Amino acid sequence: MTFPSRPVRSPRLTAALTPIALGALLTLGGCFDGGSSSSVDTTAALQDKVQNIVVIYAENRAFDNLYGRFPNANGLSTVINTDGSVTSAYIAQKDRDGSTLATLPPVWGGVTAAGSSVTVTQAQSAGLANAPFNIGTAFQASANATIDGSVITRDLYHRFYENQMQINGGKNDQFAAWGDSGALLMGYFDYSSSPLYKLAQQYTLADNFFQGAFGGSFLNHQYLICACAPEYPGADTATAKPTITVLDKNTDGSFSSHLTVDTTKSKASALDAAPVFVLSGNITPANYFGDGKFYAVNTMQPPFQPSGNAPADVTGNNALYADTSKATTLPAQTQQNIGDLLSAKSVSWAWYGGSWSNALKDGMQAPTAKRTVLYAANSSGVASTDAVDFQAHHQPFNYYANMDPVTHATDRSSHLKDYDNLVADAAAGALPAVSFYKPEGLYNQHPGYANIANADQKIADLVAKLQASPQWKNMVIVITYDENGGQWDHVAPPTGDKLGPGTRIPALVISPFSKMATVDHTQYDTASVLRLITRRFGLSTLPGLAARDKALTDNGGKAMGDLTNALNL
Repeated sequence: MTFPSRPVRSPRLTAALTPIALGALLTLGGCFDGGSSSSVDTTAALQDKVQNIVVIYAENRAFDNLYGRFPNANGLSTVINTDGSVTSAYIAQKDRDGSTLATLPPVWGGVTAAGSSVTVTQAQSAGLANAPFNIGTAFQASANATIDGSVITRDLYHRFYENQMQINGGKNDQFAAWGDSGALLMGYFDYSSSPLYKLAQQYTLADNFFQGAFGGSFLNHQYLICACAPEYPGADTATAKPTITVLDKNTDGSFSSHLTVDTTKSKASALDAAPVFVLSGNITPANYFGDGKFYAVNTMQPPFQPSGNAPADVTGNNALYADTSKATTLPAQTQQNIGDLLSAKSVSWAWYGGSWSNALKDGMQAPTAKRTVLYAANSSGVASTDAVDFQAHHQPFNYYANMDPVTHATDRSSHLKDYDNLVADAAAGALPAVSFYKPEGLYNQHPGYANIANADQKIADLVAKLQASPQWKNMVIVITYDENGGQWDHVAPPTGDKLGPGTRIPALVISPFSKMATVDHTQYDTASVLRLITRRFGLSTLPGLAARDKALTDNGGKAMGDLTNALNL
């Protein structure tokens, strides 16, 4: 792959630019859409110049939710005018019967999380126009409430089949119909004063980047490392009785991607209540993907501690494991992942989890002991400095058999580490070639238990630490999100395979080699991170990457990029 050679602007110089100057720079030439006019050997340049790739994985934000007003990005100006009225390009939200909703539904249960200093009730959220809206100002009249980045809003449905039903073949017009949060999923923030927004202005923002898999955090973390869905062999006869999804069927008897509605409990209209399904389970029906297997697509727990499922007991080595009798304990996985490929080529790598060490200790307690780190929020159910709300299902390598705490203890200690190790390694110039960082709940931006501001500052502070590292001069940092968190976005995902891609999400590429002050329009998804790692270190291609690109091209689209279009090499 080749692309135009462009001079690298000094990050120090760009950082000194005022927001107006940055906007002018973006307007004059800040967009990039691929193309090639240079004979630069990108692979050779990548392998020569980039020695460290760092992936920072935040939570649950659609692109329009945070970056919808970013200059030169494919944002909200396409569908709404500056006064909030809709343009002709806006596809209105439809009800469950396909009719256009007269207004958006109320936000069921209220807009703000319990214990918030700002309160917007369900009644105060009713009657919003069928259009995207600014969350910060939308409830000033009804509730005298201004919602900024420090306020925690309620959680939203973000599950595998619901996401597909909301996307509705690319129209993105049934988010309100099949969500559980009413109007909130159409909201967006003014994010322009945040530290990460300013980094996006300075470096590269990708505005055509999609979550790799439909649905939620669990599956997209798995997709980040293997471009695959986890298997659950014999789910229908397992003694743990995992939940198997009930789907409508197509006329030929195959499974559709539409959950079966419980017509005895579910209201006909989204204006009356959230939908009720017969069973939106964690496991696909047998043969949903055409290979006769069961796959886990919604949240399951790791078989090793730290896990949301406590040990069955703490005798011997049992404290290191999750209770396998629990319905949500996933059997240890054996698919090939990016860690396997890196290790096979003796390329160093690590997954750094925020509060990992404390969560591990917490998980190894007796099953009757109260957890104070794992899924432990404060009394209002939100994360705090005293209750960081560590999410075990955000630690994908901890699901794999080759990270077994007894049989693979050395590999485990080499590759699964704490955030404190990341900071120390960066300062010492000792980061592995590939690093993944997952913030704990307090710092991951997940609605329901975290705000935007805490995570924004934590991640920006880490970027500053990485920039101060001796390894910075040869580093590429990718900041992205696991999935959309159930939030609407106006851009249709490309048609791929039965796993995804799903809704558009933000992604930033921060590096001395970034195309500075640039919006990159290249098509990417979560596994573009894997494509970049694969290209840089000369790895074999994971099967899921090849399958995704084949599906995209078979459906008349184009293969996903590998993020090199965001770099000047």
